[in-house]
Amino acid sequence: MPDEEPQHRHILTFNFRQGRNKPRHDEAFARLWPRYGLEWSPGEGRLDFARLFGRTAPVVLEIGSGNGEAAAAMGDADRDRDLLAVEVYPQGIADLMDRAEERGLDNLRIYQGDALPLLWEGLEAGSLDEIRVYFPDPWPKKRHHKRRIIQAEHVKTMAALLRPGGILHCATDIADYAEQMLDVLTAEPAMENTADGFAPRPDRRPVTKFERRGVAAGRDIFDLEFRRR
Repeated sequence: MPDEEPQHRHILTFNFRQGRNKPRHDEAFARLWPRYGLEWSPGEGRLDFARLFGRTAPVVLEIGSGNGEAAAAMGDADRDRDLLAVEVYPQGIADLMDRAEERGLDNLRIYQGDALPLLWEGLEAGSLDEIRVYFPDPWPKKRHHKRRIIQAEHVKTMAALLRPGGILHCATDIADYAEQMLDVLTAEPAMENTADGFAPRPDRRPVTKFERRGVAAGRDIFDLEFRRR
């Protein structure tokens, strides 16, 4: 009898705040979504990356690409790998598609929606070269900490999706979340820390406008890089 799919507790890890699209956002969606957008829903099975990107190459998953500043810059600097960005806010997706078009990127696809069902149902085990989680929603109130995306159950899922040697790279400007990330990642037996505690910011991760605002407000930036055993 085949093994049953694990049952996951689905709690939203993002606080959806519907903003109003500007005309440029609507225009970008109409023009660029057919080029960059990924249409996928739970129950549709695992993605075929070779078909999605039109080639066979290592794939990076970025969860929460925001306005796409980091995703576009890193995709441009690393064209030998393909980038699947996940974001819920249409304004951020529109900005990312505009940035991708300006840079002439062909190695980017975007999924609009909750990352967790995609992790559970849409990706093959060992199919990812890297997972990036940059400045996720911190859910600062203690009673909401269960909504943080970096927690044991989700990290175990992410580890299974990485190839051996693949990297899970997280960054946050919230000190207590950084400590929780470090504890959770260290406790996952499939992952090993590439540093002694927090990692220095790698040159490949650009400093974004969002990050500069955090620094200006007096917050430290914490990077964590863990490798799949």
